[in-house]
Amino acid sequence: MNCLGNLLWIIFGGLAVAVEYFIAGISLCLTIIGIPFGVQMFKLGLLSLVPFGQRAVTRPNGTGCIYSIFNILWMFTGGLVIALTHLFFGLVLCVTIIGIPFGLQHFKLMQLAFWPFGKDV
Repeated sequence: MNCLGNLLWIIFGGLAVAVEYFIAGISLCLTIIGIPFGVQMFKLGLLSLVPFGQRAVTRPNGTGCIYSIFNILWMFTGGLVIALTHLFFGLVLCVTIIGIPFGLQHFKLMQLAFWPFGKDV
């Protein structure tokens, strides 16, 4: 079931979303300051490429001060907008019965997009 869900996800927009995350990650990695944020964009891109059967988990040592500072910076420099976008698409997809699994994947992406530092996929 995960393979079918991922295939449908890729066909109906998942590939475009993943490419956007990868392009944003590459552009952020061009500067030294943006490298940690670019790595998080790559993490979001990988999860948005094949979200079915994967989940984001908190690292055992992923709750440190640096992670908290980076998450706060992330939230105010675009993470909130990305998370709200995933929330909107998740709510729109959950209106129909067929779209509920895809909406749930957007909710999973929303959680990672809001607070990505200290989490692994």
